[in-house]
Amino acid sequence: MMPNQESGRGSSALPAGAVLEAAVTLPGENFSRVALTVEAQQLLLKLREQHGPLMFHQSGGCCDGSSPMCYPDGDFITSEADVLLGTFELTPGERLDFWMSLEQFEYWKHTHLTVDVVTGRGSGFSVEAPEGKRFLIRSRLMGS
Repeated sequence: MMPNQESGRGSSALPAGAVLEAAVTLPGENFSRVALTVEAQQLLLKLREQHGPLMFHQSGGCCDGSSPMCYPDGDFITSEADVLLGTFELTPGERLDFWMSLEQFEYWKHTHLTVDVVTGRGSGFSVEAPEGKRFLIRSRLMGS
């Protein structure tokens, strides 16, 4: 189970204002680099029902307001050119990985990322696009 998450809860039981921190995945680190807002968790649970297991990949953007892409798990092939920043468990026993290109990570390595949701159409390849929503990165410097 991931930090700040109760076992077996559905989207309607998410506490207001809670963020879900990802499990640590980078060797030698003991802190989460990425989190999901309640709104992001709720949308991901809905998308999970439609598309099955999901994943995120962030390959562009320089700052707050960048949009990570959400794909059915395995539809985006990762490689040694990508960094696994964290994993979430929204559905018991099922991972949702958050990946970033290694090149992008060099720019963002000093930041903590929070995935949020805003109204507006995102990229046509990201699974939330038909919902009239898009995922959005909110960032802060690590330790702040």
